[in-house]
Amino acid sequence: MYKNFNSFIPTRVQFGAGQLNNLHLQKMPGKKAMVLISNGKSTRANGSFDRTLAELSKAGVETIVFDKVEANPLKSTVMAGAAFAKENGCDFIVALGGGSVMDASKAMAALATNEGDVWDYIAGGTGKGKPLSADPLPLVCITTTAGTGSEVDQWGVITNDVTNEKIGFGGDDRLFPVLAIVDPELMTTVPPDFTAYQGFDALFHSTEVYISSFRNLMGDLFAKTAIENVGKYLARAIKDGNDMEARTGMAFANTLSGWAMVVSVTTAQHSMEHAMSAYHQDLPHGAGLIMISKAFSEFFIEKHACDDRFIEMARLLGMENANKPEDFITALVKLQEDCGVADLKMSDYGITRKELPILARNARETMGVLFAANPCEMTHEDCVTIFERAYK
Repeated sequence: MYKNFNSFIPTRVQFGAGQLNNLHLQKMPGKKAMVLISNGKSTRANGSFDRTLAELSKAGVETIVFDKVEANPLKSTVMAGAAFAKENGCDFIVALGGGSVMDASKAMAALATNEGDVWDYIAGGTGKGKPLSADPLPLVCITTTAGTGSEVDQWGVITNDVTNEKIGFGGDDRLFPVLAIVDPELMTTVPPDFTAYQGFDALFHSTEVYISSFRNLMGDLFAKTAIENVGKYLARAIKDGNDMEARTGMAFANTLSGWAMVVSVTTAQHSMEHAMSAYHQDLPHGAGLIMISKAFSEFFIEKHACDDRFIEMARLLGMENANKPEDFITALVKLQEDCGVADLKMSDYGITRKELPILARNARETMGVLFAANPCEMTHEDCVTIFERAYK
C-alpha cells in the first residue's frame, strides 16, 4: 500500500438536515447563476428547486435556468449548457440534482470559458486531451442524491452518443466546486430503486478505492467509513425514505466516497459499467455496477489479489465474523437482496451476449487508465469472462 497521498479538497461542505435553508448565508462566487437541473420532474415536484431559487434571491443572486440534463449526460447537452451560460452572461453555475447534473455542470463550467468542443479536453478514447486554458466558471453543488460524491470532487462523466464513449472529464483542480450543500432532507423523495442504485454507486466507489493498486492511508480512511455506513443504512433508507438517520448516514457515505476518489482511484469496474451505459443510455449507472459487481469481485478473490481487504470489507458490511475473502461476496449479495436489486438483468436493458466482447474492448479503449488501478492484471479475455459470468 502507498503511504503517500496527495490531498487537496478545497470545497466548503455544508452538511446536514436543513442546510439548504442556509444557502443564502454562504459567500456566493458571482452575481448571476445558471441553475442547472435535470430534464425530469423531481426537483420541481419536491420543492427543492423553488427553495434554491428563493435562497439565491435572498443572497442577491440573479438566476436563469437550464433544465435539459439527462441521466448519463450527453456531450451535446454539455455544449448546449455551456453556450447557454455564456450567452446569458452567467458568472457561476449552481448544480441542483444528482450525479448527472453535477457531472455535467463541471464540463459546462469549463466550456463556458474555453474554446472548442468538450471532447477536445477528454483524455481517453477519441478525446484530444487538451488542458483547460481559462479558468472555468465557479460551481456550487447541491446534491439531491446519495451516490456519486460529485459535489466534492473535480471529475465528471460525459457520454458521446455518436461514438459510444462514456469517459471521465476533469481532473483540473479548478473544477472543484467552491461550495457543496449536502442536505439529506432533499433525498427523502428519491424512489427506493434509485436510492439503491445510487447507494451502491457510493459503495463501489469506496470498495474499488479500498482494493485499488493506488490505495493509501487517506483513501482507506474515507473508504472504510463509507462502506460501513452503506452497510448500516442503505437498506433502511430504501425501506423508509423518511428515515432521517438512514438518509444522513447515506449522505455521509456519499460525500466520503467522493473524497476517497480525490485521494485515490477506482478500478476497472467503473470502466466496464461506463461501456455498458455508453451503448445503453437508459441503464442507470448504479444498476450497471450492481449487475457486474459479484463477478468482478470474484475475479480478484480467485486470484488472491488482496484477501485481507475483502475480509475487512465483509466485516465493514456487517459480517463481523468474516475470516475468508469469499465472505465479502456473501455480504455483498445479502445487501443486494435486502435492497431488492439482486436480480437485476443486463438483458432487461437490451444488452445481448454477443455485445460482451465489444463492451470489454470499449472499456479498455475509453477508460483504460482504471485497469492500472486493479489489484492484479485483468486481460481483455478476463474482462469478457467477467461480463459473461455476470450476464442474466
